Amino acid sequence: MFNRNRCLRQVAAIASITSLMSGCGLLSGDDSKDAGPIVVGTTSAPSTLDPAASWDGSWELFRNIYQTLLAYPNGATTPQPDAAEQCSFTDSSNRTYRCRLRSGMKFADGDTLDAKAVAYSIERIRRINVPGGPAGLLGSLQSVEATGADEVVFHLNKSDATFPFVLATPAMSIVDPDDYPADKLREDGKVFGSGPYTLASYEEDKEARLERNENYQGYAQRKNNAVTIRYFQDSAVMVKALRDKQIDVTYRGLAADDIVALQRKESAPGLQLVESTGADINYLVFNPKDKWAGKAAVRRAVAQVVDRGAIAHKIYKDTVDPLYSMVPKGLTGHTTGFFDDFGEPDTAKARKILSEANISTPIPLTLWYTTDRYGSETALEFQELKRQLDESGLFTITLKSRPWKTYVEGYQKGEYPVFGRGWFPDFPDPENFIAPFVGDQNALGTPYPQPEITGILLPRSRRESDRANVVKDFEEAQRIMVEDARLLPLWQGKQYLAASEDIAGPERALDPSTIMMMWELSRKTSW
Repeated sequence: MFNRNRCLRQVAAIASITSLMSGCGLLSGDDSKDAGPIVVGTTSAPSTLDPAASWDGSWELFRNIYQTLLAYPNGATTPQPDAAEQCSFTDSSNRTYRCRLRSGMKFADGDTLDAKAVAYSIERIRRINVPGGPAGLLGSLQSVEATGADEVVFHLNKSDATFPFVLATPAMSIVDPDDYPADKLREDGKVFGSGPYTLASYEEDKEARLERNENYQGYAQRKNNAVTIRYFQDSAVMVKALRDKQIDVTYRGLAADDIVALQRKESAPGLQLVESTGADINYLVFNPKDKWAGKAAVRRAVAQVVDRGAIAHKIYKDTVDPLYSMVPKGLTGHTTGFFDDFGEPDTAKARKILSEANISTPIPLTLWYTTDRYGSETALEFQELKRQLDESGLFTITLKSRPWKTYVEGYQKGEYPVFGRGWFPDFPDPENFIAPFVGDQNALGTPYPQPEITGILLPRSRRESDRANVVKDFEEAQRIMVEDARLLPLWQGKQYLAASEDIAGPERALDPSTIMMMWELSRKTSW
């Protein structure tokens, strides 16, 4: 979950980003905190309230109600202290990492937050070890110990310069040992964190009400007292709620048609649209145990047929860019490996790949997608993929879908031959677009053993504190992934956030992993 300089563009209510930035500074004030909760709409509902279970979009909520040792204050692209007062490696080999906590830390319910709670929270993730869960981020951790009330030390089993980035992910949220079982997930629907907000109430897939946490100590400077997050199934319904002033801000899941409409000032009175560079990616996953998807020639033939440009233009109205590598543009080590190997879509070349592997056509493949995770265009995207593959004459495609919660269960059980996934980065480093997807346990729930990547390239790159020196390793990792074709990148997103013109702060509300920091939002007091 990226060292990305955000190029923000105000296109509806305000003529330029310069005026937007200056306007937000002049027009917002402390008295806006009393104007009622900021209401945010999104199509990305949490799959769980327990950090030990989540390596997905649930982090959006976690960032605001839990706390991590490190995080990303405004403008930061490297982790900075949050619950911690100071953190650093204490050895030259990047294998011992020590953090000192802020003094007097408490959870929202008043319980003490100390080094023991931090160690408990991290060990709990590994002990529960949810399939496809955040334990996969802790592969380099050997042990963690509280060496005092305010000091915690992480001992790594190998050099890992990215470990601070891992600690800054919401997966490493600190939980209260008195409220979270050590060996199983919490299932009562309650949350006791130490973040900027408390979870006042939660209705699954519908609404989360956040209120100011008076015990909070951290870097966040809250510009509001309360936020309500409403979860939508459909972008059009969400945008209508924005236009009808039922919500103040929309984020995640804006459909291409809605974005295009919001870009036209005359069709978006009283609204603003902020655009920023994105690092989220969309891709296909092939199940190696499936009769057909398990064959490299079949996967490569699919890669040879798929027309990413058509998907980006026809389905997403150029609000996304075609992607030819798992590492997106803008990150160290990005390549165009799939384009370099396969070039433009070519049915004849795909037929040759299959013929040389003695595979008869048409090949039956079932493609799965989720109905309520990545926006309203997902179904249209998979219909376009079906059209492309069917028209080649080389495949007979069946489409199937499920809501996210049951969808996750299905791919973790290996039920899908080919399935779609999206990835919102954990932290701004190319490693986060390689490491989560390889190994026996990974974020896909689908084993992808690749010993050259996991045993040589990643360990070597983790010894480099200067991430500019890891380019060759990640270029080689991407070359291997192109050859395997186990994952097929499709597109890279742009970030769009729409809001009422009386809302200040949306251009500051996204951290480097594109998670919304709700505390940055406020109401302008006057024009």
